[in-house]
Amino acid sequence: MSDVTTRDEAAREKAFSMPLEEIDVAQPQLFKDNVMWPYFERLRRDAPVHYCKDSQFGAYWSVTKYKDIMAVDTNHAVFSSESGLGGITVMNDPDPEDDFKLPMFIAMDPPKHDAQRKVVSPIVSPENLASMEDLIRGRVGEIFDNLPENEPFDWVDRVSIELTTQMLATLFDFPWEERRKLTYWSDIATADENSGLIDSEDHRREILIECLTYFTELWNQRINAEPAGDLISMLCHGESTKNMEPFEYLGNVVLLIVGGNDTTRNSITGGLLALNQNPDQFKKLRENPDLVSSLVPEIIRWQTPLAHMRRTALEDVELGGKTIKKGDKVVMWYVSGNRDEEAIEDADKFIIDRKRPRQHLSFGYGIHRCVGNRLAEMQLRIVWEEILKRFETVEVLEEPTRVLSSFVKGYERMMVKVTRK
Repeated sequence: MSDVTTRDEAAREKAFSMPLEEIDVAQPQLFKDNVMWPYFERLRRDAPVHYCKDSQFGAYWSVTKYKDIMAVDTNHAVFSSESGLGGITVMNDPDPEDDFKLPMFIAMDPPKHDAQRKVVSPIVSPENLASMEDLIRGRVGEIFDNLPENEPFDWVDRVSIELTTQMLATLFDFPWEERRKLTYWSDIATADENSGLIDSEDHRREILIECLTYFTELWNQRINAEPAGDLISMLCHGESTKNMEPFEYLGNVVLLIVGGNDTTRNSITGGLLALNQNPDQFKKLRENPDLVSSLVPEIIRWQTPLAHMRRTALEDVELGGKTIKKGDKVVMWYVSGNRDEEAIEDADKFIIDRKRPRQHLSFGYGIHRCVGNRLAEMQLRIVWEEILKRFETVEVLEEPTRVLSSFVKGYERMMVKVTRK
């Protein structure tokens, strides 16, 4: 029996035997070890709306079923994203005395949210996406053509990070030779203090101030130039964003970096892993490359690159038979809703030709639905179209190393080997 199977069985036994009130699904180590699944299965069955009174992030409610997550996500009048109330992750609320707060439009309520989101949304308009397709395809082709054949390499670094970082550099019109700074800042913004990337919140702040300094220089260049089609130019010339305070600018930059980096990058890796774990589906895809169109949303559902989003209750409210009090932290576990058998048939199976592949929660719902969802899908589609053209096999050689985070559901390293056609 493999170590992974033994580990999974032990996790399942523990998840179904421990008292419900002791379950804390926000522990980053569960995600690092990929053993959170039975805990979510238990909660969906026995406590779909579950209160954890003690965790490293304080007390919080878990919402684990598809319909309940939808109810929270589409009700911004009761469930707030406002950064001043704690924002969008399960992490501890900022200290009221702390002056290092990073407002961003995903962590705002209307009307300010709507006005700021509107400034950047043209970059992912259908016309703009159509004009980017050839550029992305050329870059994907170049990355794949430079991969070694029949020798191990890290797919996360050579493909997933490189492609998404190139895309981000284009969207920001960021200095090309320094584009890996974007990956670094994205990782720092979401890193757990035990991840090895940062050793304290002060350390995180120090690095993000460096990010702000760099982006302020770019702002100053763009504000004195004619309005252009990149994100920084849009922000500095946009009516509702041109007078942002520095930390609000940094907040929105971090949002756009993380949104454009972590999600697509981890879906590129997670999709390859899923197809290796389900060779019948990989065979089906090779025999019918047109299935890429339904493969892509299935990868996004299966991976769920952001495991959760958090809200704060603005009033006492009943959900799933439980009373959530005003001010309580409410965590929508997209990663669990995407495996809810009541909403999605065979939810625990990776099926590349699903009848309704877009029925998933990975992009969120309501006013905060991911602004770049179509760009993410386009990048994944092109990646898989180009893989199928070039490679006979793309073999995952070992269990990947996962990120220590209950927010970003991602990968640090995945060794693979390719053979060309």
